[in-house]
Amino acid sequence: MATPVNSVLVLGAGELGMALLEALALHPRRQTTKLAVLLRQSTVESSDEEKRSKIEQLQSWNVAVEPADVLAASVEDLAAIFGKYHTVVSCTGMELPSGTQTKLAKAISQSQASRYFPWQFGMDYEVIGQGSSQDLFDEQLEVRRLLREQKTVDWVIVSTGLFMSFLFVEAFGVVELDKKIVRALGSWDNRITVTTPKDIGRVTADVILDPRQIKNEVVYTAGDTIEYGQLADVLDHVYGSKFTRELWDLDILKRQMAEDPNVMVKYRDTFAQGVGVAWDMARTVNAERGIKMTDLRDYLEALKK
Repeated sequence: MATPVNSVLVLGAGELGMALLEALALHPRRQTTKLAVLLRQSTVESSDEEKRSKIEQLQSWNVAVEPADVLAASVEDLAAIFGKYHTVVSCTGMELPSGTQTKLAKAISQSQASRYFPWQFGMDYEVIGQGSSQDLFDEQLEVRRLLREQKTVDWVIVSTGLFMSFLFVEAFGVVELDKKIVRALGSWDNRITVTTPKDIGRVTADVILDPRQIKNEVVYTAGDTIEYGQLADVLDHVYGSKFTRELWDLDILKRQMAEDPNVMVKYRDTFAQGVGVAWDMARTVNAERGIKMTDLRDYLEALKK
């Protein structure tokens, strides 16, 4: 039996998963589309107030729960679950162990699902290429290879750049708001693309429910694409005072990599190369479809309130 075209399964209900589910639930094209979210049974049964609140929110959007654990379930088990839905979207990527995304790709290719949006909500990994400083990116390339090899399930990759909030994570090192420091990675002329999870959810939901022939391809979205020098200017303007500007060039980042090659340092070095981490706003799905996005100035103004 063919899977119904009006069903979507979202894997995970973290920040991005909830943003996508809300956008799908409230989208004018949802109509009779059945929405479901895959969650661990322990999450569904939890007495934790935050988790209970999330379950109630999902219920208010008429989102069903599909209980399963992507780590514990076999490829065959996951394929059976995925096959009950027309479209499957992986919003479970952050902090999962290596190999999880390739496991999901193998499961989707064995399923009866019609379409898959993998966890690729980030950089243009093929431009960055194999063997970058951030070794986590290599698995993303393997997922793309697996999806291109199979011919049974259509796929769509949504490249979003960096989650906008990540730009202000102190450990990342680009912006330290409390100390009023802004740093450029590689060069002040290097560009970076950033998008809020809420906007990623809105654009992805629009592509899911109104595909307009988008399939088996990589598409792009962006809330803002900005040079580090422009970022510093925006910070000065929004906060009404000069931020201290520091350049972490390739030599400095090379030393950081030698001293402590942790995840954040690997990210910094990859972004400093200036390739695959930014694209023009004009080539984005949101520009093409006239979807208004949150840019960095809007984001910072809201952050101040």
